[in-house]
Amino acid sequence: MKVRIEKGTARGIVSAPPSKSMAHRLLICAGLSDGECIVHGISDSEDMLATMDCLRTLGVQFEKEEDTVRVSGIDIRKAAALEKLNCRESGSTLRFFVPIALLTGKETVLAGSRRLMERPLSVYEELFSQRGITLQKTEREIRTRGSLRYGSFEMDGNVSSQFVTGLLLALPLLKGDSRIVLRPPVESRSYIDMTLSALRMFGVEAGWQEENILYIKGNQRYHAEEVFVEGDYSNAAFFELLNLLGGQVKIENLREDSLQGDRVYEELLEALKRPDAELDLSDCPDLGPVLFAAAATGCGGKFTGTRRLKIKESNRGEAMAEELRKFGVTTEVLENEVIVGRQGLREPKEVLNGHNDHRIVMSEAVLLTQTGGVIDGAEAVSKSFPDFFEKLASLGIEVERIEN
Repeated sequence: MKVRIEKGTARGIVSAPPSKSMAHRLLICAGLSDGECIVHGISDSEDMLATMDCLRTLGVQFEKEEDTVRVSGIDIRKAAALEKLNCRESGSTLRFFVPIALLTGKETVLAGSRRLMERPLSVYEELFSQRGITLQKTEREIRTRGSLRYGSFEMDGNVSSQFVTGLLLALPLLKGDSRIVLRPPVESRSYIDMTLSALRMFGVEAGWQEENILYIKGNQRYHAEEVFVEGDYSNAAFFELLNLLGGQVKIENLREDSLQGDRVYEELLEALKRPDAELDLSDCPDLGPVLFAAAATGCGGKFTGTRRLKIKESNRGEAMAEELRKFGVTTEVLENEVIVGRQGLREPKEVLNGHNDHRIVMSEAVLLTQTGGVIDGAEAVSKSFPDFFEKLASLGIEVERIEN
């Protein structure tokens, strides 16, 4: 799908969509619970549907009405023979469900897109090979064999926190206590803290024993609870960028006490008003595209801690560099740095490419409010924010859908 966006100034009130990161966690905790849970704030995004599909395959039952889901949990250790778990294009779903599938002790197949299967799983492969567990990977699926057992798990702290979360979700259900030892530096600590918060909501004990060591008590159960998914700071950042560009947008549905690392977006956008700004994205990699876009509209900027942007839905550094060049902005992508020039935007003469990445598309859309233009592959927003263009239009921006 192509979308044409006309130049304009955004004004109005918008509600931040539910946090995709927290919604994954709360749905899984509910699915592993010992009764009926209610989870409020579940969108129809592709990633949410992927997590619900996997839980449903395991035997979890759902009743959904608007954004509220009633979840009937199961004892995953007693799951029947498993069908294929379809993770679609969701990296969180895949990495969270590998340890969960290993709780069953049954051979399990987790499937997904080719791009998803390109995302690294070496952390699990190394951890589990020491424990007699095998992960056999092809271009479209992963086959697991073996059973997860309690104990001590050691890994580098600068890998994706999704590996840590996957273990944190599964380990409390094992008979004995476990530890996760993270070799410093620990990046994306905020995402780990979000997982610990989700566990506490369902009565599960786990936490930091030391600066880099997590302790997980064994032989626990997830209690049936009613919970609410908070608003998403990473997606709210796109509307805040509209304010930076002269808009008047009030953003609602954001918790001031949120643990989301992306809540720093206002501070980082403000920093980009200064020439030669240098920002570290190690703890908030999902803000990369919107911050690169912000830098392109003003004073440029240097971004460090960008290594993990290579293994998202797209290679986000390279994708943004390619698209910013169409606006006349030079961008240099290095091993762990991205440097955005300060040439200022010009109207792109080419159609922009969405790179099958929701955050690339939304960044492009905000930039086009300054110049006008067309995005091809705009349907990628369905991964996390299906009604993004409707909300953009509600702020007075003219949006036209052009079917391919």
